[in-house]
Parts: sequence; structure tokens; C-alpha cells
Amino acid sequence: MQPACPQLPRSLLQGVYHAVKVVDNYRWLENFNDPAVPEWSDAQNRYARADLDRLPMRAALYERLNELRSYPSPRYFALEYLRNVLFAIKRQPPKEQPFLVTLRSPDDAGSEHVVLDPNQLDAKGTAAIDFYVPSADDKYVAMSLSHGGSESGDVHVYEVVSGKSPQDGRGLQDVVPRVNGGTAGGSVAWNSDSTGFYYTRYPRGSERPKVDLDFYQQVYFHRLGSRTEDDTYSLGKDFPRIAEISLKASDDGRSILATMANGDGGEFSHYLLGPNGEWRQITRLADEVSRAVFGQDGRIYLLSRQNAPRGKILRLAADNGGLAGAQIVVPESKAVIQDFLPAATRLYVADLVGGPSQIRIFDLSGRPLGMAPLKEVSSVSELVRHKGDQLLFESQTYVDPSAWYRFDPASKKVVRTALYQTAAADLSDAEVMREFATSKDGTKVPVTIMYRKGTRLDGSNPAILYAYGGFNVSETPFFSVRLRALLDHGIVYSVANLRGGGEYGEQWHRAGNLTHKQNVFDDFAAAARHLIERKYTNPRKLGIEGGSNGGLLMGAALTQHPDLFRAVVSHVGIYDMLRLELQPNGAFNVTEYGTVKEADQFRALHAYSPYHHVTDGTQYPAVLFLTGANDPRVDPANSRKMTARLQASGTKRPVLLRTSSTTGHGIGTALSEQIAQEADVLAFLFNQLGVK
Repeated sequence: MQPACPQLPRSLLQGVYHAVKVVDNYRWLENFNDPAVPEWSDAQNRYARADLDRLPMRAALYERLNELRSYPSPRYFALEYLRNVLFAIKRQPPKEQPFLVTLRSPDDAGSEHVVLDPNQLDAKGTAAIDFYVPSADDKYVAMSLSHGGSESGDVHVYEVVSGKSPQDGRGLQDVVPRVNGGTAGGSVAWNSDSTGFYYTRYPRGSERPKVDLDFYQQVYFHRLGSRTEDDTYSLGKDFPRIAEISLKASDDGRSILATMANGDGGEFSHYLLGPNGEWRQITRLADEVSRAVFGQDGRIYLLSRQNAPRGKILRLAADNGGLAGAQIVVPESKAVIQDFLPAATRLYVADLVGGPSQIRIFDLSGRPLGMAPLKEVSSVSELVRHKGDQLLFESQTYVDPSAWYRFDPASKKVVRTALYQTAAADLSDAEVMREFATSKDGTKVPVTIMYRKGTRLDGSNPAILYAYGGFNVSETPFFSVRLRALLDHGIVYSVANLRGGGEYGEQWHRAGNLTHKQNVFDDFAAAARHLIERKYTNPRKLGIEGGSNGGLLMGAALTQHPDLFRAVVSHVGIYDMLRLELQPNGAFNVTEYGTVKEADQFRALHAYSPYHHVTDGTQYPAVLFLTGANDPRVDPANSRKMTARLQASGTKRPVLLRTSSTTGHGIGTALSEQIAQEADVLAFLFNQLGVK
């Protein structure tokens, strides 16, 4: 028997912001310590589970997705090459979690040695590697391990024993608690003789009030074999509350770079710890330098966006007094610099051109030396220094799985290494089109559209539109076997590159953040109308999907344009923009979204906050909200409150809330749970879009 939809009384509550009264009837759902809240959440889960399980295609979709996603081809990522040893994180279905390996060469997958497999620590697959950092001599590796998608990781130190079985890599007694947090993340950098490491430390015990224990990140030093209580302070006492610190050692470990992000809005400052043991600041927030990298020539290379929103690269002597002495080695161009890597005598620059990637090559003085040949409409996600001037990079397209390639400047050729994926699905029958929608203010918005070759574009096709639009995050070409399931059922799948992302540089980002956030929602609506006007689909057949900041996009889209879509899937989304900054990670988002404390920013937030714009009597699209109980980045209360408000609006279509007890924001989610979520999402969309 289908459970009844759980009902909630409205608890009338009003807040006042800048003389504006705001109703918040479901604020009590923020308090998960109130027994009524988990009871209601569990009832919503049972209601959603019953609805999803009865969908006619759910079982078949689960089997198909399980077949596609469990195909035992590995993917390697997060590579690090040191002293002729290649470290990598390896995902190997059907194992639940990725694990850390070493290889002698990217061309010799058979030389693999497993350093640590978290699947052996937890058979349920909830233990995950947040990050790892090998010492300069390759003897040790510091690794952050977290559980249940929480991203709250303790750093463990392991000895790397080459050529022996995984059991021979012994975990040392050194465990530093909560180096990686779900709010500001975490980082480690080893010293030169591998006797200890610098790490990001959150307040402990009574050092700060409870509300501040996820903030005020600083840098401390830990010496191997010592108690973590005896670790020493190094940097950060004067950093802002929402500082997010990342650390990187030079190749010899004698110098450390610290990057301090002022929240998530794209403001950074940089600090250098030299061989003399003293820190000095080399860039400030106002300098608009987003990245600093050690070169092998003793210089520091910087990515600056000051008077160059698409990026320029500077070079600075490590012993120079400051940024004033930096030289421009790669000036701004029409492409957006996404990443760069200085090698022995070459400087590699990975660009974005509206979404797809390219790699330019320079000498260290900035003289252009051509481009590395890439597949058309491909992405480049990592650049790794290999031997001498050789470059390793990961690339994929919408129809080609991820692979690691080597570029050799001597031959000027790109060669695929042994670290590549094969897939259980062939996507060569996919048509990939790149078009442009026109937004409300005339801005041209890129839309990538995929469908099976031969599909009739007569306006009758079911379609799914995905987007993100925020935090300078770019939507780049990616390979997913999920597309196979979509193509086989006649789905037109589209990805829009909205303002707020980084596809066209910092101006594109800033045109979609703070008080300009409405541009993102207008861009998305324009992309949807483009699909309809070009006869790819119609409003009765159009579903939309997004997550996190893209979940906010879903909430804004369904409340601003309820007639434009038939179904909405929103993962770990933000919906109450007026309460967001009171949540731990929400405080870090203030530099991207704004604060209710500023009148103009409050007005912008209130104007689009999805939770506050649900209108009784409106017929909304069918909605599936997904959230993780352990989410450290977006409080699940957002999904609870938005679900309750929509269900109370009188809309006739289903509003479902699926909460996973073993996941967080998505990072560290076990493979089996990923497959179960995808089966629920596709079954829901297929049912609403009339797919048979």
C-alpha cells in the first residue's frame, strides 16, 4: 500500500530583514535534534521509496546502470610524479571506493603497487580517501581518510614499501585529527627531510566557541613520532574566519606555498615559507592572483586576473620582495587560462574556449611554441609534470572515456599511456552539437546538445537539461555511460554553460554572482526555450537536473518558470538563501552569493530565494529532491524545508525527498549507492517525460 504523503503543520514565523517581513513556516525542520524532524524525514523517505519502487522502469534501469557502471575498467586520477615513482588514485569497479597506488611508469599498469585500499578498512564502502601527499623521498604518504561522505578526515601516515603486497605498507602511529573538513577542506605539505609536515588545523576542544569549530583554519607543523598535542603553530592567526588554506611544497621541500582563499567567491592571497623558516606574503586579495606554483627553475609562477579577466601568467623570483617584481610571461588572450604547469624548460597552459579545452606551449620566457594536438571538443582536467619536459594530462570527450596522455616536446606528439578507461558502452552513435541560446539581456549562452544519430527533431522528444552556473566552475566535456541509457530511450541531453561559471573568464563569473545571480537563472531559462524553439523537445517533455549550486538553480527555475518544465531533479541543493550563511559551509559562500546583512545583497537574495517564492495554488513540475544526511557543504535542512513548502502548495504532481543515510555532498559516495541514486533519478524522469 502506498504510504500517505507526510503532512506538516505550518508554524507561523516571521523574520525582519531591512524592514522587510519574511515568512518562514518550516524553520523548525532545521533542527535535526528535535525528534519530530528525523521522524518526518524518515516518513518522507518511505513515501519517496514507495513511489520510486513502483515505477515500471526502475528495476530494468537499475540492472542496466549496474551493468554499465560496474564494468571493471579502471580510471586513474590525482596523479603525482616524484623521483621516478608515479602515485595515482585508482577507481576500479566494482570496488566501492577508489584507492591509492604507485606505478613505475604510466606505460606500465602491471607495475602497480597498492599503498592503501579503503575498501579493506570498511566493507560497506563508506571509508574514502580525501587527499594524499607523498613525502619528497617517497618513503611516506600522508593521507586524509573520512567516512560516510562527511569529508571530515583525519590524516594518517603510511610507509610506502615498493614491490610488496598492500599489507606490507604499514600505517604509522601518527594520526592528526580533522585536517580535512567538510567546510574549508584541508591540506598537507612535507618538509625537506620527511621528518614532518605542515597541515591545516581547525580549532580543537575549547579553543573556540562551538559555532566556530569549523572555521579559523590555521597552519601547524607535525613532527613524525610526536603527539599531535605538541604540534606547533606556523601561520594563519590573522586570517579571516572563512579562510580556506591549501599547501604545496617545492620539489626539494625547502619552501612551502600557502594559498588562502577568502571563502568560495574567488579571492586569494599567497604566502611563502622560505628555507629561513619565515613566512612572507607575496600576494594580497586585491592582487587578483588565483594560483601560485613552484617552477623547477627556482621561480614562482602565478595566474593573475588583474586587468586580465581571462588570465595572464606572471613569473616571480622566490627571493623577490613581492609582486611588484613579477614579469608577465603569458599575456591575456581570447582563451581563458584554466591551469598551467612549468616544466624543466617548457611552460604548459591549459585553456578553456567556452567549455572545450586546448593546451598551449611556451618556453619559460613566454615564447610561444605551438599547441599540443587534442581531440575536438575535449576537456583537459589535470596537468602533471613527468620526466624532463614531458607532460602528462588527462582528457576525455562526450563520447571518448578518460585517458592519460603524454606530450613529448621533442617529437611534438601526444601518445596515450596505459592509464586509460574502456567502457561498457559505445557512444559513437551520439550526435554532439554546440549551439547558442540568447538570454534575456542578449547574452549568448553556449549549449551542448547530444542525441542519437537519426533522431527526428520534431519537438516531440523527451529531453534533459543540466547546468551549474556558479563559483567560477566550468562545465567541460565529460564521458558518462549514463548517456548510453539516455540515448537508448530517445532522450536529448543538454548541458548549458551559464554565467557564474568560468567558461569565458572572471567577467563571466562575476556576471552571475552576488547581486547579478539572476542572470544565471535567465540564462538557464533561455537554454530551455532554445531547446523548445529549435524543436528538440517541448515543455511537457523537458526535464531539468542540477546539484549543489545547481540545485539552487533548479529551485529558482521551477519557482520562476513552473510551466517551462515537466520534471525537476535537484541534488543536495540550496533553497533558503536568507538562512544559508548561518549554516557552517554557507558562511564560506557569502563571497559568492552575498549576505543578508547588506541591504542590496539581501534584496537580490530575497528576490530569487526558491523557498520564499513557492506560491500556493501553482501547479509545479514533478520534483525529486536528493540529499545526504552527512552533507557538510549544504545543510539537508534546505531540502527538507523546500519539500515541505512545495507539498503544502497544493501542486498536484509528486514532490519527493530522498535522503541517503550513508552519504554527504556526493564526495566519497560508495559505487553501489551511486548506482541506486541514478536508477531512481532516471526512473523518475523517464516516468514523468513519458519514456517507454
